[in-house]
Amino acid sequence: MSGPISGPISGPIAILIGPPGAGKSTVGALLAARLGIGFTDTDAEIEATAGKPVSDIFISDGEPVFRELERDAVAHVLASKDGIIAVGGGAVLDPQTQQLLAGQPVVYLATGFAAAAKRVGLSQARPLLMGNPRATLKTLLDQRLPVYQRLAWITVGTDDREAGEIADDLAARLAGGAGGAGGAGGAGGAGE
Repeated sequence: MSGPISGPISGPIAILIGPPGAGKSTVGALLAARLGIGFTDTDAEIEATAGKPVSDIFISDGEPVFRELERDAVAHVLASKDGIIAVGGGAVLDPQTQQLLAGQPVVYLATGFAAAAKRVGLSQARPLLMGNPRATLKTLLDQRLPVYQRLAWITVGTDDREAGEIADDLAARLAGGAGGAGGAGGAGGAGE
């Protein structure tokens, strides 16, 4: 395991992206603890600003309002927070957010359909998965995959892996200076 990162931190060490169920929040918190740095989840920032859960925002205010809150939260967090940042799965579809993430240390937590479906528990209250959750999840993955891959400096497969193992893998890579534009790899492929 890696210890705390020494020296002043200026900006995010890693920005975790990926589909619902990839483990961004869980892995992010574990990774931050392993590195001895802060962790910020943009969904938690949105909930704090709105004063209600993300699912309630979707239901009472609608997806466009949520996406606006999300865009603002990502911009604020990227400009003001250090450490590890977890970004909501759909945030990457916003062109402004894509511009903000370009050139940043983005880590794509790649998750295949079967693993994502199992992890999100298609019966849980995920606002975008209402109606036909399996078909919706498949569409979301198909739509977002090229964006995740394009933005990623590091890609880590998460299927059949525990969150602690993924955090250990990333902590070793980040402490060792892994990454860089176009740097990809890791256990597993692109979640196919």
